[in-house]
Amino acid sequence: MLIVVAAVLLSVLLGAFLVIPQMKKTDVSKTYTKAEISLHNERTDCWIIIKDKVYDVTSYVEEHPGGDAILAHAGDDSTEGFFGPQHATRVFDMIDDFYIGDLKH
Repeated sequence: MLIVVAAVLLSVLLGAFLVIPQMKKTDVSKTYTKAEISLHNERTDCWIIIKDKVYDVTSYVEEHPGGDAILAHAGDDSTEGFFGPQHATRVFDMIDDFYIGDLKH
């Protein structure tokens, strides 16, 4: 039973990687203020900050294996939660696909 659940979960995660479009990187990073980022705090418009970098994870919210936990810091800093023990190491590679700019200090 555990193997079946693990296989299904893995299939969902792999499927999400294929469905989620990858954003094109630019040489010049855009910067956003905390006030701007705070406006993107919903399931249908979700930005997060991780180590002073800004990510638009809207397209990933529904696929997030932790359910609505991703929304706990929508529009705010998610650094602590992102680096929690619940995340597999591959999450550190995939987050770059959602990068949209840097936090303006």
